[in-house]
Amino acid sequence: MNVRLTKEQKIKVLNSHDIYYVMQQILLRENKIRRNQEHFWVVGLNNSNKVLFIELIGLGAVNRVNADPPDVFRMAIYKLAVKMVLVHNHPSGTLAISKGDTTFTDRMLKVGKLINIEVIDHLIITDESYTSLADKGIMDELKKSGLFEVVGPEKKALEEWKIETELKRARKEERLIVATKMKKDGVEIDIIKKYTGLPVSAIGKL
Repeated sequence: MNVRLTKEQKIKVLNSHDIYYVMQQILLRENKIRRNQEHFWVVGLNNSNKVLFIELIGLGAVNRVNADPPDVFRMAIYKLAVKMVLVHNHPSGTLAISKGDTTFTDRMLKVGKLINIEVIDHLIITDESYTSLADKGIMDELKKSGLFEVVGPEKKALEEWKIETELKRARKEERLIVATKMKKDGVEIDIIKKYTGLPVSAIGKL
């Protein structure tokens, strides 16, 4: 689920606190019931470290949320992000980094390396504070861990998935170009929808 951002939230990220500043606001938008569930978000950045998007990937139980590489990286490929920050909340209020947190981060870091999207940090957040794996030096340690190096059939499958996702993005961009021209020429929205397959809401934004 793409998270709607204000203009002020599309900031240039200089450090972990900048990410927490935005993510705390997003977490506090939720009601108390939802904040008692663990959320997992990905933050996509461009080459200048500006926030391109924030996507809610998963909403789990009190202490658990699951996410697979295609879910984590799909939006980054669509939006041409080159860097990514992982973020999840601990409803319990603890900022302790679990073994599961580091294992998951290690795997995503290695997948990101394969598809050229750098995972630069993983934040654990609460309503009032956060901890950063990068600030604690854990990201650097994971890069050297030797674990989860993607090889063999899995590497091939991920590379093919990335190419397929890139092609889908390219086809969508082509349809947007065609729809923009048709709309400029005064073609009715229903006809544009018929020939491009785009939803009315997307055409209306052109």
